[in-house]
Amino acid sequence: MTTTEPGTGQRVAIVTGGSRGIGRQVARQLAADGFAVVVGYAGSKDAADEVVREIEAEGGSACAARADVGDETEVAALFDQAETVYGGVDAVVHAAGRMPLAPIAELDLADLDALYRTNIRGTFAVDQQAARRLRPGGALVNVSSSVVGLAFPGYGAYAASKGAVEALTLILARELRGRDVTVNAVAPGPTATDLFLDGKDEETVARLAAQPPLERLGTPQDIAAVVSFLTGPGGRWVNGQVLRANGGII
Repeated sequence: MTTTEPGTGQRVAIVTGGSRGIGRQVARQLAADGFAVVVGYAGSKDAADEVVREIEAEGGSACAARADVGDETEVAALFDQAETVYGGVDAVVHAAGRMPLAPIAELDLADLDALYRTNIRGTFAVDQQAARRLRPGGALVNVSSSVVGLAFPGYGAYAASKGAVEALTLILARELRGRDVTVNAVAPGPTATDLFLDGKDEETVARLAAQPPLERLGTPQDIAAVVSFLTGPGGRWVNGQVLRANGGII
């Protein structure tokens, strides 16, 4: 871990869910953009440490920090670590999430409760700390999902949770009037991550890949590029928006 002295001008990013999938690629992209990155993880310490090593090998600065996003005390400690190690927080990308799939009539409500804790309560807890701590010129990016509009069968609980994420995003952008902080959401379509591919057969994956006009699944790099824009100087006039990064799928 490389530390950054406060006042050196380096921007600092927290990425939840940073040990895998979209979050992992976002962490690496933001490090390449010049951010010192706090790689947030829930249970995959080895994977988070690997991300840190990758970033440092490429000349960046990063550290790993464990936090259950559904626990507000642990989320506050995650932000504390960013401030202690690097001096502040300039970008927050909330990529942590769960995706249990089942028809609404069959979903175990225990799975719904776990989904709520991570995807809704977790988003609220992370956004609450971001609203309190982001420095002027900062950016918050929540990760939603294009399934909110696509309404795929089997995604009822997940889509409902991401609908809540989008509502929180739009309202918080307005509540932060005068703070010079942007708040947006990125809503990926089908993206080739372990979370998305888990439990899907080849036929299902091929069908989903054929739906966008670009006729492929998205990649974590595709989504990280959008986050890079929103957290960079080119995205400062984009605020209170949900960007559907899905290759044109409708």
